[in-house]
Amino acid sequence: MAARNIAYLLVGLLALFHTWGVTADVEVNMEDRVEVFRGETASIACMFTSSEGVGGMIIQWFYVARSGEKQKIFYQDATIQVVDKGTPFTDRIRVNGTGATGEIVLTISNVQLADELEFICLIKGLTEGTGEGRTKLKVFVMPDLPTIEGVQTGISVNEDSPSKIGTCEVKNGFPRPNITWYRNTTPLRGPLDVVKMVPSTTVESSGLFSVKSDLSMKVMKEDKDDLFYCEINYFVPGGLRMTETPDINITVHYPSTAVSVWVESPKGNIKEGDSIELQCRGNGNKPSSILTISDERGENTIDNNVLVLDNVTRLNSGVYRCTSMDMDTYEEISGNTTVFVNFLEPAVVMPKDPVVVAQGEELTATCNALSSLQTQIVWMKDGEEVSTHNSLIVKDATFDSAGEYVCVVTVLEIEGMETSGTLNVEVQGPPEIMKPGSTEMEESFGTTVDLSCSVRGFPTPSVTWTTSDGKILKTASQRKTWGEVHSVVSIKVTSDITAFCNASNDFGTDALTFNIAAKGNGVIIAVIIICILLLAILGSVLYFLYKKGKICGRSGKQDLTKEKSGKDNIVVEMKSDNTEEAVLLGVNGEKQPPSDQGGAYLDVQK
Repeated sequence: MAARNIAYLLVGLLALFHTWGVTADVEVNMEDRVEVFRGETASIACMFTSSEGVGGMIIQWFYVARSGEKQKIFYQDATIQVVDKGTPFTDRIRVNGTGATGEIVLTISNVQLADELEFICLIKGLTEGTGEGRTKLKVFVMPDLPTIEGVQTGISVNEDSPSKIGTCEVKNGFPRPNITWYRNTTPLRGPLDVVKMVPSTTVESSGLFSVKSDLSMKVMKEDKDDLFYCEINYFVPGGLRMTETPDINITVHYPSTAVSVWVESPKGNIKEGDSIELQCRGNGNKPSSILTISDERGENTIDNNVLVLDNVTRLNSGVYRCTSMDMDTYEEISGNTTVFVNFLEPAVVMPKDPVVVAQGEELTATCNALSSLQTQIVWMKDGEEVSTHNSLIVKDATFDSAGEYVCVVTVLEIEGMETSGTLNVEVQGPPEIMKPGSTEMEESFGTTVDLSCSVRGFPTPSVTWTTSDGKILKTASQRKTWGEVHSVVSIKVTSDITAFCNASNDFGTDALTFNIAAKGNGVIIAVIIICILLLAILGSVLYFLYKKGKICGRSGKQDLTKEKSGKDNIVVEMKSDNTEEAVLLGVNGEKQPPSDQGGAYLDVQK
């Protein structure tokens, strides 16, 4: 009650001073606007000057409602500070300062979109002087990242009205963001019948703005490589910010004005046997266009932009045409290319194969192959080059000249393009046995030795093997190649041997002698003699024991029978009481007749 009375007293004094004509001016200064992001704290300063003291001033804060009515939210005098109840700011405002410094600051926490209002600072002195200042509070919300979506279908240049290009959208900004369309790096502008941008704005339930812009335009062929994007501009405290969408491009459908056809593979020269791939393309882009490739005869036609010809020949040479037809207008354009298939015919060798030439004579052969390109000819024999001309000349023919000659014809400009022909040459002459390294040899008794003999000549020689005693030997193997015979015979060495390789044909004969010395004959004979002597000694010992009575039969009798046998025969006879036959064996292994059927005895005769 005391504070209120004092306030009334002050008001009375002010009235009194006014009556006496005493006044004091109050000057108030405030910013035009204060800008903050939603959710932040706003500070609104009220600065004033007065000739009166601070103690006699009344400070009040108001806001202007959207209806235009002023609503008080704060009161302060020398004794009290009062925040008005029941306002949107009751729990969120605070006033700093007493006015002694000439500045009062109103702070509003957790600013919302609804707080974007005008705030009034009213200063009253003890006299009738009053000062007032106003500040607008501006609230900002940064929008979400923008999006852009282009049309997925192609756009025809023949459309009469603008076709939709795409849509840009930015959501949840405050104040309302702005969208600008760009083509490449230039803002899109133009007459409405060519370029049309249709914006639309949505106010969300949160009070934020979402903005969308649809772009439509008439397209031309030149637009096929253009990039489109949107630029978004929006306000923030203290300035303006910008962000951009990703680029999009569009598919422009336009008719072809020219058509190209070419050989995709192989690159470079084409040869017979290759697979050719022809491709065709127009300089337009229109799904309703049909491409057709065909040759000048109307064959090998395909309704596609690729034509493949396998295993081509020179008959596939010619002009190939690609035609593009616009199925909307039935207009037709075409392009041509020429295909040439190089060829190399089989090599022709003269004279015809085979050829027989006599020893010492000269042979001339030729090789040619018809080709669309320049060729190189090489004659080969046994893997070695013998001539680099189309003619092959063999002078003073020998058996070494016989064999297979290969003529290789090559087109150097195209890899793998070659042909070949062969010429088989036989050199006519008497047999000629090629001398081995040695014909004299020593071999152990009882071993088997292989003798080989290589003979050249034409007609192919006949080869036989004989020994010095006229025996014909059986040939182990015989191989014939190009006028040459390779013969092998196997001989078991039982004594010294002389063998002959005999060759013959219609023009003569030839022979080669092999001498084989057998090693180890005396040793074997000596072993045989020693065995005979040992048997003789054994017979003498048995006879001596018999005479002394040291040898008895099972019946207790001792009998010695001496029979006359052949000269130098030693006979051992064994008998038994229960045997049907006695067996007599001589040194020479012959069976001898028994001399008695009685008891067992040994009969040694010499």
